[in-house]
Amino acid sequence: MTNHIALFEPQIPANTGNIARTCAGTNTVLHLIEPLGFKTDDKYLKRAGLDYWHAVDIHYHKDLDAFMAEVGNQPLYLISKFAEKVYSDIDLTDTDKDHYFLFGKETTGLPEPFMRKHAEKCLRIPMNDTHVRSLNLSNTANILIYEALRQQDFPQLEKVHTYKNDKLK
Repeated sequence: MTNHIALFEPQIPANTGNIARTCAGTNTVLHLIEPLGFKTDDKYLKRAGLDYWHAVDIHYHKDLDAFMAEVGNQPLYLISKFAEKVYSDIDLTDTDKDHYFLFGKETTGLPEPFMRKHAEKCLRIPMNDTHVRSLNLSNTANILIYEALRQQDFPQLEKVHTYKNDKLK
């Protein structure tokens, strides 16, 4: 079982870099659905990911259809502020399947026809939308991936730091 974060046409390199860093630290696969709003050698993208890029399993997809073909019958969740279902209400403990979390582009989200077609897969994070339009993409991705990992008892992650020579290792 693997968790996956997919970004549909991401536009802000720092968000993608921060998400890549989270993916490296959580053994999460990152999917980038083109077109991207930046080049992958962008200095802000690299800076946000720091020196973790070698540890990120990144898959590029030419479009949403190509991504959906890879997902197949695995559980897929579309993250949107317009969804009715709250992210914490779903069961992510099934370790026989991969879990995919699809996030829309920062400015417009996921295409509305696509979301309507997959309405039963839409999840939201509760928020007060009278003060802000949306949460930051990288923060939202972190919330979702850590909820999945929490429900899965943090597989292959250190839950307790060990000490070596009186220092954290």
